[in-house]
Amino acid sequence: MRAIWTGAIGFGLVNIPVRIFSATQDSSLDLDMLDKKDHAKIRFKRVNEETGREVEWANIVKAYDYDGKYVIVTDEDFAKASPEKSKIIEIMEFVEEPEIDSIFYETPYFLEPQKSGEKAYALLREALRKSGKVGVGNYVMRNKEALCVIKPMENALILNRIRFAQEIRNVNEINVPGKTTIKPAEMQMASALINQLTAKFDISKYKDSYSDALLKLIHAKAKGKKPEPTHLRVVHSKSKDLMSQLKESLNVKKKKAS
Repeated sequence: MRAIWTGAIGFGLVNIPVRIFSATQDSSLDLDMLDKKDHAKIRFKRVNEETGREVEWANIVKAYDYDGKYVIVTDEDFAKASPEKSKIIEIMEFVEEPEIDSIFYETPYFLEPQKSGEKAYALLREALRKSGKVGVGNYVMRNKEALCVIKPMENALILNRIRFAQEIRNVNEINVPGKTTIKPAEMQMASALINQLTAKFDISKYKDSYSDALLKLIHAKAKGKKPEPTHLRVVHSKSKDLMSQLKESLNVKKKKAS
């Protein structure tokens, strides 16, 4: 793997030199876009809006629209804005992990220690594991400030980027039911259904089956076979009564189990 960021974790007065690696990879198929007429590959170009000519990456700069006038921002400007955040993942505090709602989590990364920081890295990992807490910090990567959570995973430390509070929309923007009268029998039946479907979480049980099915179809078409039409099977309850639907759901699960 190739490191995408090099710097250090700031842990009190201790600096732990680390490198960041992406912890995920895409499971979807990589599809190209072609012209429908002749199947020629589609290319995207960076074009000058005034001349219509293509512009090389080396000749592209970033700018901010300040009252209708562009101010060019260079790599040096990005670094000068906050040099410490560009090279340091500063742990600001330690919190209980359940206090961070899942809506804030964004992207996970692996943290690898450089040789001079291996002992301090191991110390932070074991201290987090013993305390049961996670570190909350901030840093700058790709010219953007980010919040993060640092936690142990097996022998590694994981950095999980999280969103700022202002990036989360207000839930009141959508229409959801408020206080609703729920009959005790309905609650009892819903709880029974949840208990019936409860299992120990094992991520390996869940596969990207859609990509597999799509690839199977592509292979068939490549061999000249015509894909068989499939029909969407939608399961509907015969009753519109909520209690009856819950009962039917429990019966369906029991039949599958037997």
